Amino acid sequence: MWDQIASNRRKSVTLVVMMAAVLFVLGYASGELVAPGGGGYVGLLVALVLWVGLSLVAYFQGDRIFLGISQARRIRREDHPRLWNVVEEMKIASGLEVMPEIYIIDDPSPNAFATGRTPARAAVAVTTGLLGMLDRAQLQGVIAHEMAHIRNRDVLLMILLGVMLGAVVMIADLVVRAVFWGGVGRSRRSSSSGGGQAQLILLVAAIVLMIVAPILARLIYFAVSRRREYLADACGTQFTRYPEGLASALERIAAPGPTLKSATRATAPMYIINPLRREGMAAHNLTATHPPIQERVKILRAMAGASYTDYNAAFRQVTRRAGVIPPAELREAVPTRILEAAAPDGTTRQGRARQAGDALLTLSDYVFVTCACGNRLKIPPEAQFTRVKCPTCGRRHELAP
Repeated sequence: MWDQIASNRRKSVTLVVMMAAVLFVLGYASGELVAPGGGGYVGLLVALVLWVGLSLVAYFQGDRIFLGISQARRIRREDHPRLWNVVEEMKIASGLEVMPEIYIIDDPSPNAFATGRTPARAAVAVTTGLLGMLDRAQLQGVIAHEMAHIRNRDVLLMILLGVMLGAVVMIADLVVRAVFWGGVGRSRRSSSSGGGQAQLILLVAAIVLMIVAPILARLIYFAVSRRREYLADACGTQFTRYPEGLASALERIAAPGPTLKSATRATAPMYIINPLRREGMAAHNLTATHPPIQERVKILRAMAGASYTDYNAAFRQVTRRAGVIPPAELREAVPTRILEAAAPDGTTRQGRARQAGDALLTLSDYVFVTCACGNRLKIPPEAQFTRVKCPTCGRRHELAP
């Protein structure tokens, strides 16, 4: 595992440098496009300042910004015991020393993500739609997958790459606006009056770079996202020793349904499946943020055991490509059998959805009154009355002042 983490760190540095290079080249080319003959250095300086500033923000506050954008709300153990217990189980199975913070997103679209600068400062967030849809074994598979992202140290990488992608798109957009308002036209006139043939070539190259750079940055971002999903599937399976839990969860999450309202193109790769477009069983392509769900499910169900070796063999069998597990991990892999399916936990989809909804109401300071008939009354914090009548049996209850 440590070899895999070290490999992720080395690749992280390489990819961050590549994204930074794309950003700097775009800044220089954009500057030359707007002001030939000297604007490139100004553009490079702007790109450098933008990259440093956004990277610092991403490193120190990226997880909080991401959670804020997602409208996630932090819960305690008593708010949702079932979710808390599953996260605690997977925290122990993954070997993490610190319990991640747990968040719930009030959205019917089933999805989940992990974030955090380090394993000691990590968070897992799930939607109410996910909590209502999945049984315990499936929820364990999803949480194990997110714990794998935390343990593999790839969460920070995705935050940094997302910030750089945003910076590349921002610079390209600013240049388009400058071109629209006539910056290039003036530059061309001054260039032609001076007979600068070299400047004309540079301008053409700058226009090409302005178009190509955002595309290249997105391809790098999406390629990293796809690979990390395979690794998280493999690692999460080791934590649960039950590949079918994650496989069936992915199938249910990918079923046609609503998109996640708070998701954006920059944050989409952080989720367990693409929250913006229901790819379902769509084929793999270069611009996809995630591997095809069908492929991931087939790999999980083709595993003969729950080790890295078993996942790598299943990956090669299904995709006909080289494996994704680092060779050092394969050499040290210990044979691990798949566990038997756990007994149903007795919960219904309606009951799970109600539990998730009640957790959010608790966070909003609602008061719950349980009637003798079994009905549970939910009193909003702004209520002014001191007595409430049960709509089922008619009993009246006094509310604490």
